[in-house]
Amino acid sequence: MRLHICAVGRMRAGPERDLLDDYLLRADRTGRALGLGPTTLHEVEDKKGGGPAAEAALLERALPSGALRIALDERGKLIGSPDFAAKLGDWRDAGRSDAAFLIGGADGIDPALRATADFTLSFGAMVWPHMLARVMLAEQIYRATTILAGGPYHRA
Repeated sequence: MRLHICAVGRMRAGPERDLLDDYLLRADRTGRALGLGPTTLHEVEDKKGGGPAAEAALLERALPSGALRIALDERGKLIGSPDFAAKLGDWRDAGRSDAAFLIGGADGIDPALRATADFTLSFGAMVWPHMLARVMLAEQIYRATTILAGGPYHRA
């Protein structure tokens, strides 16, 4: 199952980008043998300032056709890393060819787009900067691949 991170805004070079790239590389190395990956980053930017509705239209265009939609939102479901790994494995085993994680801009994901999500995931009640949310998601994808592979990275 190919994974996609569809996010509003362009991540510049710097420590967050280095972390993102490192975790995505690790996830691809571990996940490919498991049928997970590669993980591709799709960045969109609403240069006209149309707000969440305009961002949603751009995110819709970035989504692969037929992809499972996972919205990142503070109102989503809180799950632990083993459960996240199990969900990825279940979606893969169900024959899903693509899963897309949606990360909105500063004002979050447009409610209409959020309503189309197959699953809504929360990293907690706190609001995280959308650039940092990408890094956290990439780390959790990597962690999920190591859990599914039976590796030692996750020590719960």
